[in-house]
This record gives sequence, structure tokens and C-alpha cells, in this order.
Amino acid sequence: MPGQKNMKKLKNDSLLCVGLDSDLDLIPKKFLDSKTPQYDFNRYIIEQTHQYVTAYKPNLAFYEARGSQGWQELALTMKYLQINHPNIFTIADAKRADIGSTNKGYIRAIFDELNFDAITLHPYLGKEALKPFLDRQDKTSIILCHTSNPGAGELQDLKIDGKNLWEVVAEKVSQDWNANSNCMLVVGATYPQEMTRVREIVGNMTLLVPGIGAQGGDLQAVMRIGLNKKRAGLIINSSRGIIFSNNPKLEAEKLNDEIEKYRIEAV
Repeated sequence: MPGQKNMKKLKNDSLLCVGLDSDLDLIPKKFLDSKTPQYDFNRYIIEQTHQYVTAYKPNLAFYEARGSQGWQELALTMKYLQINHPNIFTIADAKRADIGSTNKGYIRAIFDELNFDAITLHPYLGKEALKPFLDRQDKTSIILCHTSNPGAGELQDLKIDGKNLWEVVAEKVSQDWNANSNCMLVVGATYPQEMTRVREIVGNMTLLVPGIGAQGGDLQAVMRIGLNKKRAGLIINSSRGIIFSNNPKLEAEKLNDEIEKYRIEAV
């Protein structure tokens, strides 16, 4: 599963990822009186859901928006996970990528200071620029392939020698960039036909799948077409539908049970 180098980080035989998109405008008011509201809310969500998940995925935008305080609370969240749930995979939803020297700064901050297991990356600058990430055999690079947003096709569907750009990305990552077996791809649940083609291209590579829940992705279809030959190869993310529900534990359990039901049916 996630970048085969990180097998020890998997837990629960689950395919569920909970996005810690802890928007200060949306978290329950009872946390807002705290000096560390995002951290306290994250800790609550983690303790409610950890038995059902394989990964947590904070979106860094919600922390960076609060400056140094948000960064501190993200660091506290990561430390809490490392101490209390070290076998749960952690993904920095950062969508980084730049020239090599700048990437070294991102690597130090996200991999070495915060100790994330994985990071989401743009492919646009090419393999040469992303090499500092790809060379980290102990970490996972999750490359955007076909995203879940409605306007994804504006660039991602552009044709290159008869292929869609997202097909070229899938080929490049799976056949060239993944020399260290530490790559994954982002493929949105809202584009099932594209996911079918990506699975054909990449074989057993793991896909991070946003778009289930609030964005309307069809979980049953994703499980039918997205599983690899090992009945794995998917990390299915849900954020708002779990963390801002009245009962995060129940919602995580329900979604995990639904994933497992369709996983069995897909055999």
C-alpha cells in the first residue's frame, strides 16, 4: 500500500483516510475558548476515529492561514499522532512542487520537522524538480493525476500525442518516477471512467481518492473499479462528512463498514 517502503505505517486493514481540514470557522464552538483550538479539535477527532482509519490527512492551508499559531497546532497534532498512534499513515495535503533548492525547504519542514509520512505534489515541474522528494525512500510522494474538482479537465484533459495529460502523468509516475516504490497518485472519486483507465496504467500502485462524501463521489463505483489485484490499492478520503458531523465516531465507522462491504463484493 502507501509507497511500499512505508508498509509498517499501515493500520487496521482499513482503506479510510480522515482529512483533518480543521477550519476554525467550522469547528464546534466549545473548542474556540482554548488557546489551541485546532489541536484540541484534531485530538478529539483522532480519538473518535482512529480505530477505523489507515491515514490522517491535514490540509495545510487551514493551519498556514493562522500563521505561526496554526503551524504550532499542526506540529502538536503530528506529535500527538506519533506518540499515541504511530502506525497510522500521515499525509500532508500541501500540493507542493518547485525547483529543487526550494523543494529541499519543503522537505525539511514537512518530512523532517513535522515528520509526515507523505506529501501531495504537483507534477507540472517534472521529475528533475521533484527528485528531492522522490529520492526520499523513507517517505511517499503522492502526485496529482486527476483531481476531483469540477474544472479539473481544463488542463488535465488536454491531449498530448493522442493521450490525455492525466494519462501521461499516470504513465510517467508509474513507469519512471516510482523507481524507489514510494509514489502514489491522486485520482478523484468524481471521475470513475478516468480512474478505470488510471488503474489499467499503474497496476497495483496505491491511489489517494478524494471526492467521497460532500463532493458526491460514488463509493460503490470507486471500490468496483479502483481496487487493485490485491483487493487494496486505495486510500479513500473523507473530511467534512466525518469531522464536522454530530458523531464523528459513528460516521467513520459507517463509512469504513461501507468501504469493507463493497470491498468484499468486488471480489
